[in-house]
Amino acid sequence: MAYAKLGRNTAARKALFRDLATDLIINERIVTTHAKAKELRPIVEKLVTLAKRGDLHARRQAARFVRNEVADAETGKKALQKLFDEVGPRYAERQGGYTRILKLGTRRGDNAERAIIEFV
Repeated sequence: MAYAKLGRNTAARKALFRDLATDLIINERIVTTHAKAKELRPIVEKLVTLAKRGDLHARRQAARFVRNEVADAETGKKALQKLFDEVGPRYAERQGGYTRILKLGTRRGDNAERAIIEFV
């Protein structure tokens, strides 16, 4: 299979990954299940690659996916602005591998494997 369905229909899965990607861009580190982190990684990697390009077309392509209503609490920057102003230039010299996944163990309620996904 090309991707995990995570027990959701297409629209719910797309909304889930839009929210997770936006949260990761804003907070630079999130705790989620290991399966969701593994599926989120290629999405965020592509967004960072777009941010490294930095042109108007790349910004519009990223804007189609990132929820831009969410802003960083400290700086007040919105998600798309932070992606292109901070995250993209930070990895200008790096050829991929912008995120890491760290396992945390299982969740108490349902024994789901938890993980931290963060920018390197």
